Amino acid sequence: MTALHESISRWTAALALLLGLVNAHSIITYPGYRGNNLHTNGTVEQTNGLGVAWENGSYVYPYGMQWIYPCGGMPTSRNRTKWPVNGGAIALQPGWFQGHETAFIYINIGWGTVPPNMSNPMVSVFEITGPDNNPYPGTICLPQVPLPANTTASPGDNATIQIVEAAKHGAALFDCVDITFAEPDEVAEVTKDNCFNSTDIGFKYVFASKSLTTSAAARLSRPGLTAVVPLLVIVVFGFLMM
Repeated sequence: MTALHESISRWTAALALLLGLVNAHSIITYPGYRGNNLHTNGTVEQTNGLGVAWENGSYVYPYGMQWIYPCGGMPTSRNRTKWPVNGGAIALQPGWFQGHETAFIYINIGWGTVPPNMSNPMVSVFEITGPDNNPYPGTICLPQVPLPANTTASPGDNATIQIVEAAKHGAALFDCVDITFAEPDEVAEVTKDNCFNSTDIGFKYVFASKSLTTSAAARLSRPGLTAVVPLLVIVVFGFLMM
């Protein structure tokens, strides 16, 4: 089963590379993917400047499906992925879109088989830094993404994990994976092939301040341990999995 999963993971990465070269979008590589939403068609004239429109019996996506909230234009999947009841790994390839030299990453969850919204943050927003503002390869992985604070799940419960990537030019890409919670030993194994951090993609934390006085700026230049620890975990795990 492990060998099969690793083979599927490599195939997914290869498919993402092939499609990304043409369409330049983001891909969830672990634990799964709602479906291929790398579809771009039509023009902004056809949609009157909107991200999507209905024309001649089909949808038109001049900017690409992934710009459409909440899950990049894809309906709920019937093929759900098992994910641990206490949280687990999430990996994605963020660089298949122009303008992602820097980007904010949000990871949220929606509860139920067809969630009414995706407004439950699982981790604090963080920033990635890529090698170039043009499309680039590479993967990032968070080895242990928890459930939102004060929430629990039971084996058999359904939910949807949503990843939002906000580019430096202000646009956002939406991707989802539909999950069924399960005991850890029933979930696909996390390995260095399906969960790793590429060396040319960096991480930064995002902060907020009520006032940017001299004293406040001094404090911001020396971030607290709480802000730094999550990123240290990501980086250390990336080195260990290499």
